[in-house]
Amino acid sequence: MPEAKSRKRKRGKKSGSKPQIQHQKEIKSNDVTKAKHGSQSNELAAASKRPKPSSSSSFLDKMKARLAGGHFRMLNETLYTCTGGEAFNYFKEDPSLFNMYHTGYQEQMSHWPEQPVNVIIKWLKDHNRSFIVADFGCGDARLAKNVKNKVFSFDLISKDPSVIACDMSKTPLDSSTVDVAVFCLSLMGTDYPSYLNEAQRVLKPGFVFLAAFSAF
Repeated sequence: MPEAKSRKRKRGKKSGSKPQIQHQKEIKSNDVTKAKHGSQSNELAAASKRPKPSSSSSFLDKMKARLAGGHFRMLNETLYTCTGGEAFNYFKEDPSLFNMYHTGYQEQMSHWPEQPVNVIIKWLKDHNRSFIVADFGCGDARLAKNVKNKVFSFDLISKDPSVIACDMSKTPLDSSTVDVAVFCLSLMGTDYPSYLNEAQRVLKPGFVFLAAFSAF
């Protein structure tokens, strides 16, 4: 009989140990769940502290673009309502205005489906490379930089070594020396016919006049 009691006690100890193991598993599972939730909370907290894109910076960019557009329109109006000589002196006194004008000009042109200067570049590439070209109002001299032809580039201000700064009604070219005269969005001013007279003077008889017009 004593042996039977001891067996029962041993069995009781074995059967009682199982719930304890299960309880330990539940504790570990809860700890893991809490740890996961804790790491997620830390990630969310860290994300909330990251710098967000500033709405004020985008607003300032828009305002700067509008201001640049306003300056361009003002300068464009000035160029249409003064003579070539007056425009030449205007930019000569303050060359920064010329930079401002061409920045606005490039921004406006970026919205066009086709760049007129590219059409003229293609025309020249499709024709005789020996043609000598006079580019009146060349800007950044893109035409000269993209063709094999000899190009004389003229504008009110020279921002490139290849550009000759002058009143375009009085270029330094000799008469009847060029094959192609180009006005790409540059026939502006109250005396623009004088530019055409100058183009006629420097063109060889029977050669080509190319022009692209715009109303900004």
